[in-house]
Amino acid sequence: MVPVERMTIRLTVNGREVSREVTARRSLADFLRDDLMPTGTHVGCEHGVCGACTILLDGEPVRSCLMLAVQADSAEVTTVEGLAPGADELHPLQSAFREAHGLQCGFCTPGILMTMVAFLRDHPTPDEAEIRDALGGHLCRCTGYQNIVDAVKLASGAPAPTGR
Repeated sequence: MVPVERMTIRLTVNGREVSREVTARRSLADFLRDDLMPTGTHVGCEHGVCGACTILLDGEPVRSCLMLAVQADSAEVTTVEGLAPGADELHPLQSAFREAHGLQCGFCTPGILMTMVAFLRDHPTPDEAEIRDALGGHLCRCTGYQNIVDAVKLASGAPAPTGR
């Protein structure tokens, strides 16, 4: 039997410094979910297509199922659990999703939120076409996307259409 290579990584996850030993081939998604336990990072397709595993790595959205945990050494990782400013508060985008009914089953929601947080940071006043383009890397089987688009508009300060 070939010995499994292990190494120690150090990173910051949701503002907390972490040091753990991991196998060289462990995905970042599995490391986050199974070793650190913030289970909001969902694993759907394991091919980077669905977007459910999206996290922020040094402020940029990445598919954690396509990345090895060792690649995140020395990085800052934010998962959906790290968005809210406090235990009894929601991030403004999370509040907008709640208000505009931007989720149903919620499986895809954490990944969409992480992508949209970075998107709104870089595009604070997007139009609907820009929002839909940014959502293009996410699969949602429940909502039909309109309420998600409306929630992102609401979070950006743009009026969302009513009566849909």
